[in-house]
Amino acid sequence: MLLRSPPRHLHLLRPHHLRVLSHAAAALASPAPPPAPTEWTEAPVASVRAATADASLFHVSLDLSAHGPLLASHVAAGQFLPFRLPSAPYPIFLAISSPPPASSSSGSSPKSFDFLVKRLPGTPSARLCDLRPGDLVPVGGSVVGRGFEVTRIADARDVLVFATGSGISPIRSLIESGFGENEKIDVSLFYGVRNLQRMAYQERFSDWESRGIKIIPVLSRPDDQWTGQRGYVQNAFSRAKKVINPSSTGAILCGHKQMTEEITRALVADGMSKDKILTNF
Repeated sequence: MLLRSPPRHLHLLRPHHLRVLSHAAAALASPAPPPAPTEWTEAPVASVRAATADASLFHVSLDLSAHGPLLASHVAAGQFLPFRLPSAPYPIFLAISSPPPASSSSGSSPKSFDFLVKRLPGTPSARLCDLRPGDLVPVGGSVVGRGFEVTRIADARDVLVFATGSGISPIRSLIESGFGENEKIDVSLFYGVRNLQRMAYQERFSDWESRGIKIIPVLSRPDDQWTGQRGYVQNAFSRAKKVINPSSTGAILCGHKQMTEEITRALVADGMSKDKILTNF
């Protein structure tokens, strides 16, 4: 989904949002995201398929076997790839959902980037969902953004991860890059969507749990059979009140602006330092 001002999704950014966010980052003494690349290339689509039962989200994969430097530029979960789509007046930035090649646990070096794309009719990103394998897509010559700076929470014993909607995309990259596999930390993922028909990556939950991730699905409009958490992610967290020792807790947020703001306020009120609350912008 393309962002409007104010931004509602933090994993898909326009250039002017990057500028605004970089100013905010500077005010917090954080490094600003790098500018969009000046060099562009073309990569073929490897696959396109629905990611949810209601087809509101799609898996899109790009074949980068002929783009070694571009693959190598992906070094941290949470980074973005710029797309320059035909007839779109501006580039769009999509968070890469696959793990960085150097941290992949697949046993072989990946030759593609995966994305989780919201199919909202009329938006440039939705056009990606209509492409077919072999179609060429103009993309940046390198990825952009610093990703999740997990070194800032390297000493945490408890890590709280919050994602809503397609904001789960870079969280997949983070989990499958090995984050959470350290037996010394406990990682809880609060993942909020409207209903199970809109929840991506359900087929990966067992693998994520085997990696040490505790998954708490939160549905805002579930059916009558749902027995799990209801409402919004921030409501579920408020009920759980997991933060016990703020000095040894870290947090990672990606999703709706309201969620990130409310969770941040709650964590700070519990005594957490803002430096231990990570986003990927």
